[in-house]
Amino acid sequence: MLNPSLRCTAFSGSNRIATGELRHVALKAKQAFDLHPQRPVLIFEDASGGQLNLPLELPAADLLRLVAQPLLRQAEPPASPRKPGRPKLGVVAREVTLLPRHWDWLAAQPGGASVALRKLVEAARKVLSAEDQRRASQEAAYRFMQVMAGNEAGFEDAARALFAGDNHRFEVLIQSWPDDVRDHVSLLSVDAFAG
Repeated sequence: MLNPSLRCTAFSGSNRIATGELRHVALKAKQAFDLHPQRPVLIFEDASGGQLNLPLELPAADLLRLVAQPLLRQAEPPASPRKPGRPKLGVVAREVTLLPRHWDWLAAQPGGASVALRKLVEAARKVLSAEDQRRASQEAAYRFMQVMAGNEAGFEDAARALFAGDNHRFEVLIQSWPDDVRDHVSLLSVDAFAG
């Protein structure tokens, strides 16, 4: 089911016609489709750069019903019997297998093994989070570029620059692309060049 609050952007040909929540963008896309049925109207999810396929040939009321339905909540699992530990904090006990020297090091840390392991995991998550965000931005920009600029001059070199993290070269290569396409791919790729 589609999330009516999903952030997305719609294009009619190479012109950006709407950006915002799906429920609003879908209506603008429908209006553009009705006005110029021969021009392709495409909607992209901003977070992933992926294309959303909406049946724009439907009457506007049916289209809005399709995208504006509230999300169904998944049924919560039944409460399990109370176990020892810290359930309010969400602490889950699991087995960890380490070498003796690792256990010795953990035991010598302030707060003991559990605190040291939690700190190590959080530090690793922060490092990976930045890398994950960079990779997600690259992939979103590339997905959008493939559809909207795949036939534009310099597309392949721009894709290489995107994944190489060469922001200056990337911006130079997309300069001749249609304004709205260039601006949107620049927006999607902001985190691709961070750090």
